[in-house]
Amino acid sequence: MKMKNQMKTDKSKPIATGSDFLSLGLYAFAGLGMEGIYAYLLEPHIYGASMDSWSELQIIIHWILTCVTWGIFTIVLIRKAEGKYQFPILKKGSAMALWQWGLCGLFLVMSLFMNYIDWGGFKIYLEFVRKGPLLFTFQYIYYAFETMLFLLIIVFGQRACELWFRKQALPYGGIVCGLTWGLGHIFTKDLATGLQGLVLGLMMGSVYLLVNRDLKKAYGVLFFLFVL
Repeated sequence: MKMKNQMKTDKSKPIATGSDFLSLGLYAFAGLGMEGIYAYLLEPHIYGASMDSWSELQIIIHWILTCVTWGIFTIVLIRKAEGKYQFPILKKGSAMALWQWGLCGLFLVMSLFMNYIDWGGFKIYLEFVRKGPLLFTFQYIYYAFETMLFLLIIVFGQRACELWFRKQALPYGGIVCGLTWGLGHIFTKDLATGLQGLVLGLMMGSVYLLVNRDLKKAYGVLFFLFVL
């Protein structure tokens, strides 16, 4: 009787499709977009000023609100992936070979070079000098939460395309991340920033595969890709 009930329970579980995982990835992207709603629609009415005129306290409040929102999105999406779709997103990956670590290091150097050209110096140093210790600290907490949602876009995009195309060697997640992030920056900033987002998305998607889909390792490398 117990076995029959178990079989019935297993059959009642929804079968995850590529569209299901792509939806999770798009929800992660929508979570990132919540910052825009706060920054351009909600908070300017509360503070009576546009974002570029906010005080230091108002900027910190914005980052805290954004991080709380991103944290909620992250928890909900991971739980849904693991619970509803039985996708072990937090599983530990296998050991990495030396060449895999080497390629991750190469991507970090490339990101450092791109940011150096873009910022006219080392990004992390310039942000510390321009913002000061307090704003710098909160901004990098903000980056830490932002990295998690970008990683989820990659993870879910990768899984969706693997279910559709039955191949696992290509960084599909990076393509999905690069397109969503890149297009978003094209509309909100400019073409060059959008193309840079596309390149960085491909790099991040490649990192996820290089670390053998280990979420913790991928998060660590991706965070440094952001901040360096």
